[in-house]
Amino acid sequence: MFYKRIIKPLLFLFSPDWVHAVTVQCGAWLGRWRISRWILKTLFVYAHPALETQVCGVSFKNPIGLAGGFDKNAQLIQTIPCVGFGFMEVGSVTRYAYTGNPQPWSVRLKKDQSLIVNYGLKNEGADILAPRIQRQSRTCPLVVNIAKTNDARIKGDDSVADYIASFRILQDTADMININISCPNTGDGVLLCEDMNLLRKLLDALQAEKPHKPIFLKLKPDISHDTLESIVKLVRDHSCVSGFIISNLTRNRNLLSHANPADIQHYKGGISGKPMQKLSTEMIRDVYGLTQGTYPIIGVGGVFSAQDAYEKIHAGASLIELMTGMIFEGPALIKRINKGLVVLLEKDGFHSITEAVGAEHRK
Repeated sequence: MFYKRIIKPLLFLFSPDWVHAVTVQCGAWLGRWRISRWILKTLFVYAHPALETQVCGVSFKNPIGLAGGFDKNAQLIQTIPCVGFGFMEVGSVTRYAYTGNPQPWSVRLKKDQSLIVNYGLKNEGADILAPRIQRQSRTCPLVVNIAKTNDARIKGDDSVADYIASFRILQDTADMININISCPNTGDGVLLCEDMNLLRKLLDALQAEKPHKPIFLKLKPDISHDTLESIVKLVRDHSCVSGFIISNLTRNRNLLSHANPADIQHYKGGISGKPMQKLSTEMIRDVYGLTQGTYPIIGVGGVFSAQDAYEKIHAGASLIELMTGMIFEGPALIKRINKGLVVLLEKDGFHSITEAVGAEHRK
């Protein structure tokens, strides 16, 4: 309540771009010191055996992770576990650095509990970030999010080469790899999750690399069911893919309940937060059904409570990520979700998160 009554009103007086930059810098500083990490853990970490799980051979203390897009330049690896997360993503990381789309990079939609996000894969590039990741000590699994460099001149087969170059640099820095094929804010406007020919070439190239880390594909939430079936079919033909991350941002402004379309039409970017909640959960449900639960899913989109996370787990998600929920609810949200999940598991007679994954499909 302290965050929502005092801290958030103060932070929301400033632009979200400035707040994000300051938060990352402060978080990076706190992560440097043993005493500050200990204080954060005392305040925010909650552990329980029922929350422990294993996905693709990687062990997690709890299933709640920080979504990609917050720690763009791998500055918070030592900090994020101390606020209660069971894992985290860094990036998206691209082969070459990108300074970002024209600002504003994010716009708050307070009544919708949402953000319009248009960073455009802003990051310092794989060559800078790989050694930075390796220099930091880790206490939770790390997912490295890889995307295509935001340069409209890189397209077609060159896009595939760009992904593979980043993959070669970054694979050994990660516990898992997220291949982001669905960022809506890139210059060329091409999404590999909608171009089956190009996606096939990318998966062929990844297969040829003989990857030794689990690879997840990040999908957009509003692709057609036919396209989704085509993606699943492609994935089944490529053993290099271990699972899916569902889902990325959406450009569908019709999901907003309170924002005046005329007030936001000049802002570019994808929507995150509450409006994504049902859309991403429905897609998790569809993918779990299409794959019969044979591919683990990391669910993301509109998670603001333990019940939100539990719905995604019931629909088929093995792990959950969030970001916008933390911005609106504060860092104590992660502890509340983990505590709430234990209560929900016990209520349903489950002894672990693993038992609850896809439970609605078994009714």
